[in-house]
This record gives sequence, structure tokens and C-alpha cells, in this order.
Amino acid sequence: EVQLVESGGGLVQPGGSLRLSCLARGLSLSTHDVSWVRHPPGKGLEWVAAIDYVPNITRYAGDVLGRFTMSRDNAKNAVYLQMNNLKPQDTAVYSCNAEVNYTSGIKNYWGQGTQVTVSS
Repeated sequence: EVQLVESGGGLVQPGGSLRLSCLARGLSLSTHDVSWVRHPPGKGLEWVAAIDYVPNITRYAGDVLGRFTMSRDNAKNAVYLQMNNLKPQDTAVYSCNAEVNYTSGIKNYWGQGTQVTVSS
């Protein structure tokens, strides 16, 4: 069974930092495309960042570029999202997603999410 478990969310003041973690069980994150997405209150799902397996590059949404950094630790089978200079509009439930290509088709796995609240 594949499980993605996020952690690291919380309440932070504007300008502060948080580091989110996503640990995987039953799936090797090092050989799949992995993304962070967020769901702000009252809005739709937003893509935040991704590490592509091939090529091994990291991509970011425009409004987080320069503030957020996504990384991967293959030894721990985890991905991280370092978030700096947080803004109130970054408030959302953050989830990690892994995309797996099976012979029967593509399947996306999601974690349960972790709440990030940016407020003074």
C-alpha cells in the first residue's frame, strides 16, 4: 500500500519560514515525478512546485519562485518544501503528490495534507 505523509505545517507570522516534509511508504519517490500542491480556503487547488524524475529538474509556480525551495532526500524517501518569507496568501492545506506510470495507466497518490496558516 502506498502512503504519503506530510508534516511540518503550522501557524507562522508573515515573513516567517516553515519546512514541510512528505515521507513515502510503499513507493520510491526517487524514481517518480513528485509535486507539492495547496488548497487555499475558498479557492481551488494550486500547483506549487515539482521535481521531475526525468529530467531531474525542479519547477515552481510564479508566486513562490525565489521564496520556496523543493528538495528530495532519496535515502529517507522524502521530499521537502522549504518556505521562506511567507505571506498571508500562502495560507492553505499543502499536500504532496506522486505520479506513477503503471502499464494500466497513470495513478496519482496524495497525502492527507498539512495546514499552513500565515497570520499576524
